[in-house]
Amino acid sequence: MPHKFNDARRHKFEKKRYKVKNWPEYNESLRQRGDVTIWLSPSVAAAWTAERRKTPGGQPVYSDLAVSTCLTLGMVYKLPLRQTEGLMRGLVRLMDLTVRVPDFSTLSRRSSELKLPAKPTSSKQEPIDLVVDSTGLKIFGAGEWQQNKHKTKAKRKSWRKLHLGLNLTTGEIVCTDLTKDDVGDPTALPSLFDQIDAPVIQFMGVVAWTS
Repeated sequence: MPHKFNDARRHKFEKKRYKVKNWPEYNESLRQRGDVTIWLSPSVAAAWTAERRKTPGGQPVYSDLAVSTCLTLGMVYKLPLRQTEGLMRGLVRLMDLTVRVPDFSTLSRRSSELKLPAKPTSSKQEPIDLVVDSTGLKIFGAGEWQQNKHKTKAKRKSWRKLHLGLNLTTGEIVCTDLTKDDVGDPTALPSLFDQIDAPVIQFMGVVAWTS
């Protein structure tokens, strides 16, 4: 990375080093990342049933937490609603719980009116871990239509490059820039850093190696 582009912004970086001191614990933590054990905490089981409402109408049976738990597990394992219902039945049976599992029609109906928690956002003055990458965007025009319709010779394709800066902690996009295809990430960094008011603790970039 050309450091000359970041001389005026070097104060935003705070160099940190992490040294592994307990290798057995570190190795075990890496193994646990592949653990697929699923278990419901007692707090989730206690809040499984919906609170009775005082307004007229039918009483809900399942709380929003119960519905969101089922839908989240179904999304993680890419299961349809019927298979999601079967997964939750198996978990309830293994844990010996006395709660009812929402059927697939209930999950489908409640998913449209489910109120999800707001996505956490970072403060503009809170230090962030920044990761930057770029992707190519092809410009479509009359050339593609003529090539497919009249079998004309393809002209040189036009591209633009979209540079994205991501807050690694919250997943929030904090800076963007659209440049020509010959502009690399190091050249676009100054304009990206100018969009960030918060100090950058750690910076990471994605490097593509070609042989």
